[in-house]
Amino acid sequence: MAGDVFPLHRSVYLGDIRRVSQLLRTEDVTKKDSHGNTPLHLAVILGHKECVHLLLAHGAPVKVKNAEGWSPLAEAISFGDRQTITSLLRKLKHQSRELLEQRRPDLIKALQELGDFSMELKWDFHSWVPLVSRILPSDLCKIQKKGSCIRMDTTLVDFNDMKWERGDISFIFNGGAKPAQSLIVLDNKLRVFQKIRYEETEAEIEDEVDILMSSDIVAAQMSTKNITFSRAQSGWLFKEDKSEMVGAFQSNFYTIHGLTLESRKRREHLSEEDLQKNKALMENLTKGNLVENCEAQRRQSLAPPVLKEKTGWEEYISSEPGKAPHLGRTPVQKESHKTFKATIAMSDDFPMTVKELLDVLEVIAPFKQFSKLRDFMQTKLPPGFPVKIECYYDGK
Repeated sequence: MAGDVFPLHRSVYLGDIRRVSQLLRTEDVTKKDSHGNTPLHLAVILGHKECVHLLLAHGAPVKVKNAEGWSPLAEAISFGDRQTITSLLRKLKHQSRELLEQRRPDLIKALQELGDFSMELKWDFHSWVPLVSRILPSDLCKIQKKGSCIRMDTTLVDFNDMKWERGDISFIFNGGAKPAQSLIVLDNKLRVFQKIRYEETEAEIEDEVDILMSSDIVAAQMSTKNITFSRAQSGWLFKEDKSEMVGAFQSNFYTIHGLTLESRKRREHLSEEDLQKNKALMENLTKGNLVENCEAQRRQSLAPPVLKEKTGWEEYISSEPGKAPHLGRTPVQKESHKTFKATIAMSDDFPMTVKELLDVLEVIAPFKQFSKLRDFMQTKLPPGFPVKIECYYDGK
């Protein structure tokens, strides 16, 4: 019965390449089973390489997560087959370029229709823990927009898992230029610039694979599924909804509940030697020491995981949704959850809509810090435009 519901998944699970080839003519390659796995997830986890390459050739999505929150690429790194990791990485980059090109005309049109402006975005993290606020990140991000061109200046280069990287960076997007020349990054300290290329060289791909195979598998996200808003109150004896001026804009204040930064790491693919090297590398970087770029051999594929007993298809698909029997290498996993307390001020007077700001952020969404901001902005916000967000980290 389960095979009738997920025939492509079943054929991939069994490694029946002939049947997989037949079903790809009629079945949806993006469909998820009861555990959130696509056929590509299963092919990667089980090490069915022929199925992997066939699914990729038919457009199986690489940037998709299962119920556990892992993508096919993450599972490929865990399995440790270099050829599979390389194939998935190439396909991921190709699919990302295709998606960007599909959305590019609408994005350029939206930018052209939006009036020219200059604005500043300031985010400032605080903590109830004494002295911690001094080391939490803050940034004043300046955005200038004219026609289909955008310039964004920022000093917060990256922020992830309560770790951040400082700099003095400018992103310049020219909507009228060719795609391969449309985005330029300036490092104002080093006085250098780089055009963001759409195609990597073979050596760059192989370098990236080496890094993936020797690093933790990380999934970090600002969870928005449990976020709720309630009107913030003011006054000591007689409470009332808080409303005051923020700059030139009358604003209503809301308390944000359920704002959590979730981070998960896996390292079952790493040897003890890898862990020691990574620890030494991080210590050197933390102390500001430069690490010598030594010529190293390419990482070799790991031996396939050894399973005590093989889980049959019926046992897998009939198990409780989201709690599938273990199929691949035994996970070595660490999770952390950091909760933030926040308030947000929303103004109906601000001369821009949230959708218009999202169109601007879309241009630089590939960069982590703006991607997280964009994810938050897509939450169902209260009415108006967010003119002020105050975020407090409670140290937990």
